[in-house]
Amino acid sequence: MNLKNLLVRKGFVKIKLKKINTNHFEIKATVNDVKGRFILDTGASNSCVDISLAKNFNLEVEDSETKAAGAGAIDMETKISSKNTLKLKDWQFNSCTLVLLDLTHVNTALTTHDAKAVHGIIGADILEKGNAIIDYKKKCVYLKKIVYKF
Repeated sequence: MNLKNLLVRKGFVKIKLKKINTNHFEIKATVNDVKGRFILDTGASNSCVDISLAKNFNLEVEDSETKAAGAGAIDMETKISSKNTLKLKDWQFNSCTLVLLDLTHVNTALTTHDAKAVHGIIGADILEKGNAIIDYKKKCVYLKKIVYKF
């Protein structure tokens, strides 16, 4: 039995990744029923969306005292948005908290290398929530479906 069949039988969803010019993996996501292009970043502790896209993704934004750092930028102002629906193919998280920050530095680095700008980053919080298994050779990530009890 191959990895895909084993994981699908265990309740995982296979999600394609696209390797872009910067060697990052791009992943398609839907936030509050709005489609977007994100980078999968195992080193990012939180998933985030560019702050300029808050209205686009129907995010209810609150102030945050947390400062963000990463990818060459430090002490960036952040906002936070709770209770969002995040979908990655057939995997869904109905209570997703997203950090909003200026991703200009990320998108400048991407476009400098002839890659398309992204709307946000899928980080370790989502990977952990889905018990992620990344298959680098086959360019996909497996996330275990969340079972909601009503």
